[in-house]
Amino acid sequence: QLPLVESGGGLVQAGGSLRLSCATTRNILRVNTMAWYRKTPENQRELVARITSNGITGIAEFAEGRFTIGRDFTENTVYLQMNNLKPEDSAVYYCNTHPRALYGSWGQGTQVTVSS
Repeated sequence: QLPLVESGGGLVQAGGSLRLSCATTRNILRVNTMAWYRKTPENQRELVARITSNGITGIAEFAEGRFTIGRDFTENTVYLQMNNLKPEDSAVYYCNTHPRALYGSWGQGTQVTVSS
């Protein structure tokens, strides 16, 4: 089983918030750049946010000012706090290592649906 398990998605109205969480192992969290991606209804996977092993973050332009990525070493998770959600944010969200997927694999992801 891939040690990356996403959760926290759901249905929310535009302007609302969700916090996605990705459970992993402490070692994976400690040594890798971790990232959140999303797969749009057009089936394109795009990078949403990333955080390096040193804690330096990067956010995609479409998410700047709305999304925050972080790590929690007490629970060994990577989170994505999403505020002011828009209908175009609707997608399946995945976490993984960056730039290459861990073991070349992807988890199930978590569905985010934003209604207008």
